[in-house]
This record gives sequence, C-alpha cells and structure tokens, in this order.
Amino acid sequence: MSKLKIFTRGFFKENAVFVLLLGLCPTLGTTTTAFNGLGMGLATTFVLVMSNIVVSLIKSFIPDKVRIPAFIVIIASFVTIVELTMQAYLPDMFDTLGLFIPLIVVNCLILGRAEAFASKNSFIDSTIDGFGMGIGFAMALTILGAVREVLGSGSIFDISIYNGDGMLVFVLAPGAFIALGYLIAILNKLNKSK
Repeated sequence: MSKLKIFTRGFFKENAVFVLLLGLCPTLGTTTTAFNGLGMGLATTFVLVMSNIVVSLIKSFIPDKVRIPAFIVIIASFVTIVELTMQAYLPDMFDTLGLFIPLIVVNCLILGRAEAFASKNSFIDSTIDGFGMGIGFAMALTILGAVREVLGSGSIFDISIYNGDGMLVFVLAPGAFIALGYLIAILNKLNKSK
C-alpha cells in the first residue's frame, strides 16, 4: 500500500468518527466548541502517533500473551505526558477537557491502530498511519465542534458570526448526537453520489 493511501484513509475512507464510529465518548463529550474539538483531536493525534511508533519498534519483544496490556501501558504513558503538559501549559484547555483526557487511554481508535496496524507494520508506515488517522480524527472533532458552536452560540472559534441566541440543544449533549447524525448522513450522501 502506498504511503499516500496509508496517510489519507483516515480522512474519509476510514475516518474514526464519521465512518468507523470509534472514540465517540470524547467526540460527543468535548465538541461543544471547535476549539475544544481541535484540542482533543490534537491530543489524541499525539498519543496515536507516539504509541504507533513505540509499538512498531518493540513489537517483536512483546509476548503474545501480554500484547494488549503492553499496548495499553504504552498508550497510558503518552496520555499521561499529554495530561501533564496540558495541565502545565494549557490550563484552560485542561479544565475544559479534564475528564476526557484520561479516557484517551481506552479510545478504541488508538488501541485498534496499535493492534491492527502498528504491531504488523514498519516504523515509517506506522508513523504515517498514526498521523493520517489522528489528523482525520482531529478534523472530525473540529468540524463537529464548529457545527455545534455555530448552531448553539452563533460563533466559531469564539468569533461571533451572528447576533442573538443560538439553539441551546446544540450546546447540550443531545445536540452532539443530532449534529453527528446529520454530518454522517451528509457524508454518506456525498460518498454515494461519487
């Protein structure tokens, strides 16, 4: 498989949020704004890339019986780095995303890529896969956050687009399901028309 195909499949063909429906807890919980979606997406991308790199490098040293627990420890190590870094340098973002950052450890996207791809492929391919899937995930969270922010509060990245009240439902949890459902429907319609 070409490097470009490995990189781009996380954008549309195997997008974790819009196609595979993986990592929905942070997707629905953190995307109240585009900025929050982007922050969680970038944090997840870092963990995904770094865990893919480490798994691809040490895969031959991990016994089959402890493969999954070893992957979880690797992922948890990078999540801890993200959490402590965010707490030190981005305290507002940390306060907003706080509870969801540790949940990156159990994000099916990251464990799935470690098991299905990084443990079977080279360092270079695993790094490219991590970036592609991570950027696709970050893109999806940012788009969902932007839609919810525009409809819920009339702004995007805290820049006001229109005056007046938005639809409160999009700021709340049900709005995440509604917005995600419509975005998936739109993307499915676009994919079928190709």
